[in-house]
Amino acid sequence: MKKFLSILMAVTMMATVLTGCGAKKEEAPAASAPAASAPAVEATDTNTVAIGAVVLARDDISEDEIYTFVSTIFENTDAITSQHAKGAELSLEYAASMTSVPYHPGAAKYFKEKGIEVASVKEGAGAGAARGSLTFGTGGESGTYYAFGGVLGAYVSNNTDLSITTVTSGGSAVNIDDMVSDNVQICFCQSDVMAYAYDGQRLFDGAAIKDFSVVAALYMEAVQIVTNNPEIKTVADLKGKKVSVGAAGSGTYFNAIDALEAYGMTESDISPVYQSFGDSTESLKDGKIDAAFVVAGAPTTSIVDLATATDVYLVNIDGAECDAMLAASPYYSTYVIPAGTY
Repeated sequence: MKKFLSILMAVTMMATVLTGCGAKKEEAPAASAPAASAPAVEATDTNTVAIGAVVLARDDISEDEIYTFVSTIFENTDAITSQHAKGAELSLEYAASMTSVPYHPGAAKYFKEKGIEVASVKEGAGAGAARGSLTFGTGGESGTYYAFGGVLGAYVSNNTDLSITTVTSGGSAVNIDDMVSDNVQICFCQSDVMAYAYDGQRLFDGAAIKDFSVVAALYMEAVQIVTNNPEIKTVADLKGKKVSVGAAGSGTYFNAIDALEAYGMTESDISPVYQSFGDSTESLKDGKIDAAFVVAGAPTTSIVDLATATDVYLVNIDGAECDAMLAASPYYSTYVIPAGTY
């Protein structure tokens, strides 16, 4: 009998323990802490100005190789768009619209086949021997040149006998210098910087460079003024602020100077910092600068990255000041960055 009671008590205790464990498992989980709010991105259109993103080539690159490069891109825009959104902005009319620098004969040949005559063709260009491979100077890893250039280069390499190697660079002005020294044979360049080089103006003052020609204009590059300070609403609000105006001597630098001048300001009215796009956005994240000029196709990788870490606001260039920039330079046109781009 005692043995039976001992067994009964043991079974009863085990049942109690198991019941307790079951109850513990069924308890509602503790409420999780509220998620941190996402960084704010201003949800309005931004009015600004833009310049063209143009591909250039050394004059001694063969006509056939430039023809292959251009035709492969413009005959396959859907495939290219599936790899990079900028492909959707490619158009034959815009590609052939440059007037300040003549076109390479290989490019002009393709556009003529499509019923489009370019303004001028570079005499004597295109006569060099075929190289089989070309190096394509793009831009920094945080900009549109590098990402889109990589897509274009890979597509041409994978679908033709012409090999394209894309490389990073310091941007437009550096690309011109690298092309002159044959470190690259084709490159991206802002349309205004291209004209400055050809005419020997601004950062190329007194040293005109003539041995290159246009391959194609691809898309518009927006002059973007980015900040994480909602109190900075116009260019005039940059007065006294620490502002990145792009790398020294870059195309972005001169775009920044043009914007300041349109608002009656000079470089001395701000505390200028000379940084690349990537460095500028890192400085904004760290609170080291108040705003930055970024001239690139929108959306721009560096600003997309910034918007994941901090509030992002784009500053408008519009009204009389926009008109002043258009009047001062033939390379600018009005541009709208749609809400939701970042």
